Amino acid sequence: MTLTFPMPAESESAPLVRPERIGMLLAGSDRDGQQRIDVEAVAQTGSTNVDLMQRLSSLQRPLLLVADRQTAGRGRAGRPWRAVPEDSLTFSLAWRLQRPTHALLGLPLAIGVALAEALEVFGVRPQLKWPNDVLRDGAKLAGILIETASDGGRGDATWAVIGIGINLAVPVGLADELQRPVGAATELQKAPRETVLAIIASALAGVLEEFEQRGFGAFVKRWEAFHAYAGQAVKIVDNGRVVHEGTAVGVDMMGRFLMDTELGQVEVLAGDLSLRLQDG
Repeated sequence: MTLTFPMPAESESAPLVRPERIGMLLAGSDRDGQQRIDVEAVAQTGSTNVDLMQRLSSLQRPLLLVADRQTAGRGRAGRPWRAVPEDSLTFSLAWRLQRPTHALLGLPLAIGVALAEALEVFGVRPQLKWPNDVLRDGAKLAGILIETASDGGRGDATWAVIGIGINLAVPVGLADELQRPVGAATELQKAPRETVLAIIASALAGVLEEFEQRGFGAFVKRWEAFHAYAGQAVKIVDNGRVVHEGTAVGVDMMGRFLMDTELGQVEVLAGDLSLRLQDG
């Protein structure tokens, strides 16, 4: 049975997407053996990630929550995510993985692979920047935020709430405000939003089910095929301080970033660290 909930109080208008249409497209896609995904949409909410994290105990199956506008959307390290409804797609997917939390290393990178491969369907040529950014021609076009919670105290299962924001166009003045280039997947505007979301959700489902069985090791080569900085001079910055400089190599089976330095190869774990080009 599909659970239904009232629309958040701050969302009074109809959303831009029809959740029943997304559900029909998912049901009709080639998803043999994949879990059914419930779909909901709202015109506005604070954060789709927060909404789903608060509802995990009541979920019976995966749930895709789409919002036209998020008033408190955020990215890694709590940084705000700016999005204009007509120029962006913002959504979260709650998914239960039969893995403990400590066995989810590399999950953000695997999700990046799913998103990049889905974008390719529409003619976009994405790049992946470790650990969780999607670029286009070096400019950020999408971000990923994953939050986790144990499944009712069971140590062998974890709920992952995967938040994604995609720029469909670049609002005037946004690049100047952020003081960095901003990319956009303009090709996605040519297709109905429901079609775009169904294709992305299906790609996410496939990757999540493979990750559950095989871990990130199954995705290393696929991630490196999109590696934005392969072979380039890069640096790792921690709170404004450069902690490593060298040449970008790739990632290992745990999702750690590999770079060659004067002292040898370094493995970098994701945290509140920033990967940048040395001349950037």
